[in-house]
Amino acid sequence: MVGSLGEIGRARWQRLLALAQCAYDDPERSDATRASAESELSPFVGYDWLEALERTGCVGGDSGWSPLHAVVEDAEGTLVAAAPCYLKEHSYGEYVFDWAWADAYARHGLQYYPKLLAASPFTPVPGPRLLAGSPQARAALAVALRLLAQQSGLSSAHVLFTGAEDTRALAAAGWMIRRGVQFHWHNAAFADFDAYLSSLVQPKRKKVRAERRKVQEAGVMLRRLSGADIRPSHWDFFYRCYQRTYSEHYSHPYLSREFFEEIGARMAEQVLLVVAERELQPIASALLVFDGSGLYGRYWGALERVPCLHFEASYYQPIEFAIERGLGRFEGGAQGEHKMARGFLPVPTHSAHWLAHPAFADAVERFLEREGHGIEAYLTELDERSPLQRTATGPARAGASPPARPERARRHRPGPSGRVATVCPPPVRQRNRRGAIDDQNAGFSAAPW
Repeated sequence: MVGSLGEIGRARWQRLLALAQCAYDDPERSDATRASAESELSPFVGYDWLEALERTGCVGGDSGWSPLHAVVEDAEGTLVAAAPCYLKEHSYGEYVFDWAWADAYARHGLQYYPKLLAASPFTPVPGPRLLAGSPQARAALAVALRLLAQQSGLSSAHVLFTGAEDTRALAAAGWMIRRGVQFHWHNAAFADFDAYLSSLVQPKRKKVRAERRKVQEAGVMLRRLSGADIRPSHWDFFYRCYQRTYSEHYSHPYLSREFFEEIGARMAEQVLLVVAERELQPIASALLVFDGSGLYGRYWGALERVPCLHFEASYYQPIEFAIERGLGRFEGGAQGEHKMARGFLPVPTHSAHWLAHPAFADAVERFLEREGHGIEAYLTELDERSPLQRTATGPARAGASPPARPERARRHRPGPSGRVATVCPPPVRQRNRRGAIDDQNAGFSAAPW
């Protein structure tokens, strides 16, 4: 484990990411016989993004995110695998919610924090997490993360928003797999925005056109900026909008103005800034990041309220950009069933979890099994409500069920102090006949991004 990315170095980190990206993009080529090009790499686990978080103090210090990156070296000292890891003192900024688990630990006199987390901070974007050049190295890292947490006396370890290859490796290493749902827009080789609209059923087309018309009639103009077109004044305005969004939700921003300046300097060609103006004055802004194949919505904020402006700046302008650039997909962030009305399709997501306490682990495992069936039923229901015309071209729902964990004997043990434990907040609190943790509501509470 190392305390900063600087100890690893950009060249070594990006080399591993390039190999892992190949396996993420094409799981059938899990041997990573080729490395992905720099422009194809997931920006949110790239060295520039993660190191900017460290450099500007968004992680580290008293943030509750202490960098503790995992590295695996071979006998010759060559780096063969790595993962962006953090020692977490809370569960903010993760988008996979385990507050109920922490509450259950606290109510039974157990310490849940710190915990080990492998993720891209503040970012619910699926991508490579176990950066490895071979299936063997990936499997070794999956085992190593669990052993490191266990040997360090931590309550748990978590790997969030994993790809198919990482999910398989973690399941084989004994991690519990949890499913979620996001909504992604897929580019079916659309020639232009009208071609995209023609793929939607008539009520959805009408809705999109009406929303865009409201913005135009309000006298709002929008500009899309990228690369050298983004000036410091644009970042200043965007940050005002970003702060306003958090203020309206009685919260504090995770990211600093300095962080956005860093990524603006390091990753200018991967940043899209949408700026809305009325009477030549900026009133709203949205920030997105893109690579060679995808566009990722991250932040939005407005200083004035205009009906449907959020949809225009955060969805329709990015869709136009994705079509123009030939990007294959647009990921709009966590949750958001309302996105289906705008042509986004449901996609399953995965995360992996390991809990040290046997009784809590049993309860959570049973819950995740039931929740997984519920997620599959939900996805099936959403498929039946597809916004696409029956004759429209477009991908089916992506992703298959995650691999099952190896079977192991159930361990039914009493909770701490012989009392029955629950892994959810009140009011559900029941004693079961075995004295094991009641897992009826062992899940997370979801909140939209």
